[in-house]
Amino acid sequence: MELSESRGRLVAVGGAEDKEGDCVILKEFVRLARGEKARIVVMTVASDYPQEMGAEYRKVFKRLGAGDVKVLDVSQREDTKSEKAMKALEEATAVYFTGGDQLHITALLGGTEMDKLIKRRHDKGLLLGGTSAGAAMMSNSMLLGGDSECNPRSGAVEIGPGMDFIVGAVIDTHFSQRGRHGRLITAVAHYPQDLGLGIDEDTAIVVNGDEFEVIGSGAVTVVDAGGITHTNLQDVKGGEGLELHDICVHVLPAGAHYSLPERKPLALAAGARRG
Repeated sequence: MELSESRGRLVAVGGAEDKEGDCVILKEFVRLARGEKARIVVMTVASDYPQEMGAEYRKVFKRLGAGDVKVLDVSQREDTKSEKAMKALEEATAVYFTGGDQLHITALLGGTEMDKLIKRRHDKGLLLGGTSAGAAMMSNSMLLGGDSECNPRSGAVEIGPGMDFIVGAVIDTHFSQRGRHGRLITAVAHYPQDLGLGIDEDTAIVVNGDEFEVIGSGAVTVVDAGGITHTNLQDVKGGEGLELHDICVHVLPAGAHYSLPERKPLALAAGARRG
């Protein structure tokens, strides 16, 4: 199934999205995936419990009105060569990556023909979504781990290459709930060219072209170190505190919009909503 020639939307979820109540995020994902005409592929590559995780998402997506839901697991790179799996991705209107370990996604999927197919179809309109690890892997710089609930410190985070679905960013999830402000600031201190996107639980960004909208019950914290005027990163040893001047921080609740290339929030007229 060919989609439109415009790049598909992307839904990056901060984890622990509501699956039993109003299901704001997953309901919107199903709507964007074409509702009753949706063909959703759930990718459990990040999870250590793929069968349970896949069954849970298949159940909730079907309950929310999705027409067809398939579950694909990649536990080794050989699995990416499955003709059945590739056919399912060719026919999908949306792909959703579950949580788990984001390194599993890059190590098992990165550079494969399956990876290339997903990117090619996303460039032509395929909707992509992911939660927790499935969101963290979407940026070009990927947080692999780091100390939470501490001030920014040299070497306090581990960063690797992500899957490049969002370029110019690094995503952190479970953000406010796990006190990850310090580690995201540390990440952008190391990579000030990238925006830090801290996404709360049951919260998501819906990226449409060059901007995103926030949906869900929490907020997204944008940390921009592009205009930093002083850093001691180059002088301190591992574990020592960072001194950083003029970092810009935005806190964006549901309904807020942000321009990625302009690196600034977008003020909308009262009651307005972008399509």
